[in-house]
Amino acid sequence: MNFNKLTNEEFDKFAAMIHKEAGIFMKPEKLTLLSNRLQKRLVALKINSFTEYYNHLSKLSGHKKEEEFDHLLDVVSTNETYFFRIEKHFDALMSFCLPEIAKKKSTKKLRIWSAACSTGEEPFTIAICLAEKADLLRGWNIEILATDISISVLEYASHAEYAGRRIEKVPREYLKKHFDLLPDSGETYRVKDNLRKMVKFNNLNFFKDPFPKDIDIIFCRNVMIYFDKEHQKRLVADFYNVINPHGYLFIGHSETLYMISDDFEYKKIADAPVYLPKPKSK
Repeated sequence: MNFNKLTNEEFDKFAAMIHKEAGIFMKPEKLTLLSNRLQKRLVALKINSFTEYYNHLSKLSGHKKEEEFDHLLDVVSTNETYFFRIEKHFDALMSFCLPEIAKKKSTKKLRIWSAACSTGEEPFTIAICLAEKADLLRGWNIEILATDISISVLEYASHAEYAGRRIEKVPREYLKKHFDLLPDSGETYRVKDNLRKMVKFNNLNFFKDPFPKDIDIIFCRNVMIYFDKEHQKRLVADFYNVINPHGYLFIGHSETLYMISDDFEYKKIADAPVYLPKPKSK
């Protein structure tokens, strides 16, 4: 099947739908990209035009709508990631953030939120870091919450099996210690059970679902770039409401809270940009 590019009118309709459902802002220059990526979905559904697919989406409700919209989100978002992406963040986590939290918290309870966990590399990297600080955190109740809007990437993450580029940056000693090589799989590794038990995966839409509370550290990296300024402000305000005092917020290296929020203070830790919540007014 051959398709023409989306018309400007069709693009505007899809962009408005995606913005309404997920807060993702699609710039007009993404028209060709969206056209190319939508074609695969049209072929899979044996739908003949972009307008027909839009009308199909518009008529769906309940579980069927969630399921098909999940496919649409996979089309418009980039889920490429890998273990220890932006290594400086994890250096900061291990060398400074965890020791400071262990020193300042009155209860031995640690909750870390990987807020857009994609296929699971980020929360499992966090789990490795926590395992490497086992002596510091001995006796602590530890929970890593891993959420994403895409059900399909959460399904992938739940298997905890990775190969190739996804594990290239895992130090060799960590690969031996924290992964099992799957038999007859070539070079596919599964995250060990003790780390998998630390991580709880859940589906979450930032702009429709309630946030988890009592969070010490939030990782939300390379996500805000998908949102317009209004949704960025709303997201960061919601993060501020659920993060604990002495907590830490990690965002992408190309992202900033400048002109978005005054609730967090910028600090460079282990050469990584980190944001600390300012004291909350009583």
